[in-house]
Amino acid sequence: MARPLALALALASLAVPAAAQDTPPDLEGFWGPDFDLGEPAPDMLAKLPDGTVMVEDTGVVEFPRGEYGGLEPTPQALARAEDWQPDDEMALDRVCLPPSIVYALQGPFPFEIHQTDELIVLRYEYFDQVRLVFMDGREAPEGYPHSKMGFSTGRWEGEELVIETTHIAPSTITNNGLDHSADIRMVERYRLAEGGEKLVATQWFSDPAMIGRDGARWIEWEKREGQHVYPYECDPTFALEYAETAPE
Repeated sequence: MARPLALALALASLAVPAAAQDTPPDLEGFWGPDFDLGEPAPDMLAKLPDGTVMVEDTGVVEFPRGEYGGLEPTPQALARAEDWQPDDEMALDRVCLPPSIVYALQGPFPFEIHQTDELIVLRYEYFDQVRLVFMDGREAPEGYPHSKMGFSTGRWEGEELVIETTHIAPSTITNNGLDHSADIRMVERYRLAEGGEKLVATQWFSDPAMIGRDGARWIEWEKREGQHVYPYECDPTFALEYAETAPE
């Protein structure tokens, strides 16, 4: 009787690591932007499609007029970008208009992650935007509307959270006139680093109608215990103050 018992205990001990391995990493909490970017993880960069250009505008960086980080605008996109005027963004009807997640993701604002097995909620301080990531394999229903946050589905690949997003409403890519279309597709990969004190990600996007090369960004955040997202509460009346002080 001792041998069957010993065999059962041995099999049980082998099952423990397998069960533990099925538990995904815990990304829950408040994450603040880290502007002191380290070197991107080579294995994460290797998962980007061939020909992807790394757009280096993460954080507070903004490209000057006519610079698009190597994205190669199509003639249609370039014509629109050349007509763009910075002062247009300060108009009363636009100054509180949020960008899509394509540009907002890399901005200098924190966000919170609320994680369950079926749903991950991303709450961004920037323009008080909330994003739902469905983890149950569902697809966007027919006629699903486009929005600035789009429709996101997620899955775990080992230690990485992979999020695919479609149905993103047209908006800016680089905040200087280069816009994306409603057909843009975005894939993010998130991974914990430095013992869970940092969160790193690649953000890849493709929009053949507007950019000739796929783009990607490398983004880092640091965990800040006990903090929470504050209301953004954009007040459009500051556009009136800008109009009074702007040089003619």
